[in-house]
Amino acid sequence: MRLLLVEDSKRLRHSLARALTRMGHAVDEAPDGEEGDLFIRENRYEAIVLDLMLPGRSGLEWLERWRARGIEAPVIILTALGAVEDRVRGFALGADDYLTKPFAIEELAARLEAIARRVRGQARSSIVLGDLEIDLAARTVRRAGTAITLTAREFSLLECLARHPGRVFSREQIEAHLYSESDSPLSNAVDAAVYSLRKKLSPDGTAPVVHTRRGLGYVIEAP
Repeated sequence: MRLLLVEDSKRLRHSLARALTRMGHAVDEAPDGEEGDLFIRENRYEAIVLDLMLPGRSGLEWLERWRARGIEAPVIILTALGAVEDRVRGFALGADDYLTKPFAIEELAARLEAIARRVRGQARSSIVLGDLEIDLAARTVRRAGTAITLTAREFSLLECLARHPGRVFSREQIEAHLYSESDSPLSNAVDAAVYSLRKKLSPDGTAPVVHTRRGLGYVIEAP
């Protein structure tokens, strides 16, 4: 997932970004709402993780502004405040979930995945394409019953394609999904990632799953 993390605590922000990146997400970091707003004007995010207590305007004020501008990305609010009235106000302004500090990174990751499924209208946390089985929650992949080991980035690429089987993704769209603003991928990074994923998903000459549409991009189809 392409995520925006808006958190004024540098230590917590970097810690969360590192953990989410290791899980395969592309994370842009902002220390306040002003910088977060610049990111939102330039990029499309699948979810926003937003601290409530920010310098200047609060997280709720920024949330209200973004919703008024038509920004529909799901928002999880992070805060040390646990009062019921704060939660109610957050939901009323358009928040999708609320996580009180301190929390486990695994809980944040699980809530992000649940939001992603809800937005996409997917009730289950798994995707089955022919003999290919993808468990989004456990982040595991099996083909014809055999486990396939993927890197975090390869899994993120597979997830991007598998959520929309039959849809062609351009290199630019895939790059935007896999890399954050701070990354500097090589010009052939997407092609290399697709090549590696394709090789792992089709060992020993089995039918290919990921296909190239020359001049257009890549698509996944049930084998």
